Amino acid sequence: MNGQPRAGDGTGNGRAGGPAAAVAAATAHYLAGEPIDMSALAAELGVGRATLYRWVGSRERLLGAILAEMTERTYRRVMREVTGTGADRILDALERFMRAVVEAAPLKALTAREPGLFVRLAAAPGPVEERAKAMLVRELQREIDRGALRVTVPTETLAQAIVRIADSFMYAHYLGGTRPEIDTALEVIGLLLRPGPAPESSGSSGS
Repeated sequence: MNGQPRAGDGTGNGRAGGPAAAVAAATAHYLAGEPIDMSALAAELGVGRATLYRWVGSRERLLGAILAEMTERTYRRVMREVTGTGADRILDALERFMRAVVEAAPLKALTAREPGLFVRLAAAPGPVEERAKAMLVRELQREIDRGALRVTVPTETLAQAIVRIADSFMYAHYLGGTRPEIDTALEVIGLLLRPGPAPESSGSSGS
């Protein structure tokens, strides 16, 4: 994530610990299901609001960094349980990931307070999408390299399409639907991962 605060980046040198400490403190509040209030966070870190904003950019950017990190943590956790190879492995990983995301208590707390902000951060181009795409690219390429998966488009293009499809169905209840539509997402993504044979052209050649 370009420009996102990360542990060990050396840009903070105060007693509060800099950007890494700000992200860690905000993440702790997120995981506890608590709102992230920038004034309260600055006081907790022992710095002024101006310093906190200089460290993290903005509240929205800070939340984006947290959600991107939570995306990767969830992905790494579910990948320890994934089975199969090729398309089956990718679909198993996606199903486990999507179900873990929609059931996550901290995320439910955030979306209950700020559903619009969450959708803007999670389902639009930004650090969350980029982190999810990067992880999926690695997984797709791993299956391609072992000969278990064949694709007809560049891996990054396929990964981005899958992420956006997954987001649109996974967050359907925030976009006017009544519930997450994970099974539908998997059906559509399955068509991308298991493309059928090309239709035969009608008529004989030279006609």
